[in-house]
Amino acid sequence: MKTYDAIVIGAGQAGGPLAKKLSLAGKKTALIEKRYIGGTCVNDGCTPTKTMIGSAKMAYLASKSKDLGVDIKGYRVNLKRIKKRKDDVVMQFRNGSQQGLEKTKGLDLLFGEASFTSEKTISVKLNNGKTSELKADLIFMNTGCKPIIPGIDGINDIDYLTSTSILELDKVPDHLLIIGGNYIGLEFGQMFRRFGSKVTVVEKSERIVSREDEDVSEELTKILEAEKIKILTNAQTLKFKKTAKGNVSATVSVNGKEQNIKCSHILVAVGRAPQTAALNLDKAGVKTDERGFIKVNDKLETNVKGIYALGDVKGGPAFTHVSYNDYTIVYRNLIEGTNYSTKDRPIPYCMFTDPQLGRIGLDETEAKKQGLKVKVAKLPMAYVARAIETGDTRGFIKAVVDPKTKKILGATVLGPEGGEIMTVLQMAMEGSITYDRIRYCVFAHPLYSESLNNLFMALED
Repeated sequence: MKTYDAIVIGAGQAGGPLAKKLSLAGKKTALIEKRYIGGTCVNDGCTPTKTMIGSAKMAYLASKSKDLGVDIKGYRVNLKRIKKRKDDVVMQFRNGSQQGLEKTKGLDLLFGEASFTSEKTISVKLNNGKTSELKADLIFMNTGCKPIIPGIDGINDIDYLTSTSILELDKVPDHLLIIGGNYIGLEFGQMFRRFGSKVTVVEKSERIVSREDEDVSEELTKILEAEKIKILTNAQTLKFKKTAKGNVSATVSVNGKEQNIKCSHILVAVGRAPQTAALNLDKAGVKTDERGFIKVNDKLETNVKGIYALGDVKGGPAFTHVSYNDYTIVYRNLIEGTNYSTKDRPIPYCMFTDPQLGRIGLDETEAKKQGLKVKVAKLPMAYVARAIETGDTRGFIKAVVDPKTKKILGATVLGPEGGEIMTVLQMAMEGSITYDRIRYCVFAHPLYSESLNNLFMALED
């Protein structure tokens, strides 16, 4: 039994930095990772997908170049080279992070699967076949989530894809059927449509990205359908069956009517579940909710003193930047004596469709549900100079404001560089800069952010 000051389980975007900082602060620390350093973000999420989305954007621009007076003839997509570039970027990020951890004094890096044997003791089944026993007063879990596989009839008889396995394709699918019309499904759907696949999206709700305002969903649907992506809503996938030619026949109910869709590949993108089963949390007395997410307070501590959960495994918005912020809260509170919490922290996010969908704070629907008296400012990208000049006027900018205080309560940007524009509004919200001041801010011309002048000009005081 090895004794440490701290044990960190999972080397994701919270676990890796936390382990390193604890060690540098003089705490003898063990970091346990069963797979790769960097977690989902570096290995299966942000890094590989945004790298491939960059290639997909290049294919799209080549197809649209004629509109800007440039003829590009005979371009083609080489998925093997795209995958190679993606793999190289992932390895660069992963190896860089691992080398940094390995060089950290006072930090032991163990590769294996961790499970509790009692409240403050951990058993690690090392990847080399051995077992190690550890104990510490401080334990932090950053084990993340994995794709949910729904119990659809016949799903175990087909070679379905997940958000992880689809990254390993080196041949463009003929017809990609995607189960799920939210962030993961739509990013991959647009990407592979631009690579040359026929794409069909099946979404059980009335509309895609159903958590956003209805006009956002409608506009994004138009954008994707303009790229010849077929979107089926109010749709339920009932069963799968392999065809004689090795493809898949999917039976789908759309608005109550059944239809068969033949496709070459299936991507399952219906959500993600916490990786908590192997931890044996009952041995430590740590409580979870009905879905298996670890319960924590606003300081990210579980019901057991000294045991914390960070990132996706604790539930809530599953974003890399949330996980990283969790680390900073826990570290500063424990080592620097601060009193930070997750209560009321702003959660910005960006979906990397093209154009991007960036969001911060309240949207119009949420404001109405709360009974707030608000004003809504909306500006189509067709009225933004920069968008017109670059030839991409898809989408709009939308903000919800308090007419009394003139504070910005939230913003949604569906448009070119949507995430960057959203971030400008986030900073305004953080600094309590009111919308009437933004009307007359001097922005460099012509930038997308300059359009915020016009966005708020339309509001009457």
